[in-house]
Amino acid sequence: MATLVDHPCVQHKLAIIRDVETGHKRFRELATEITKFVCYEALKHVRTKEITVETPVAPAACRKIDTDLVVVPILRAGVGMLEGILELVPTARVGFVGLYRDEETKQPVTYYERFPPQIRGGTCIVIDPMLATGGSTVAALDLLKNSGAEDIVVVCIVTCPEGVELVEAAHPDVRIYAAAIDDRLNEKKYIVPGLGDAGDRLFGTSHH
Repeated sequence: MATLVDHPCVQHKLAIIRDVETGHKRFRELATEITKFVCYEALKHVRTKEITVETPVAPAACRKIDTDLVVVPILRAGVGMLEGILELVPTARVGFVGLYRDEETKQPVTYYERFPPQIRGGTCIVIDPMLATGGSTVAALDLLKNSGAEDIVVVCIVTCPEGVELVEAAHPDVRIYAAAIDDRLNEKKYIVPGLGDAGDRLFGTSHH
């Protein structure tokens, strides 16, 4: 299930982050801002508990988040979204998944995996700016579930129908939240129109 976050503030920032003229400093800032908005939507259904708070005037019935939040960036581009989520939920814990694509098999291979124990019983938020083929997202979800995670959402900036379909087929219980669902993948497996290589644009490592 993919949810498009179509808010004008998100779409305005998306227009700037897509622009080829946007440099890596601004790209990083925009990734943080867009992530915050998309994650805000993604956490709409998170579990809360009723509490009572004393205001200066009288007791007030309030609600607090009642689950451990664990943010899991897919290395390396996912790190560019981490700050945005931690600004929204500063108490969240962080796990990491490192994946690369095997040149021969074209399948994702895990090279790093470190999760806090709170993934069991908590709410996991997998972050990656681009959900393109969906291969690395599915691999990250497999790893999380094998480690005991049950409640997982995926937050990305841009995705496409092919990636969404692959994730939905493998993990129908996981919701995807994105600022854009683009047209398609090209033969190089880049999202079209997309925003180029998010890792390179975040960290200033592109060859252009």
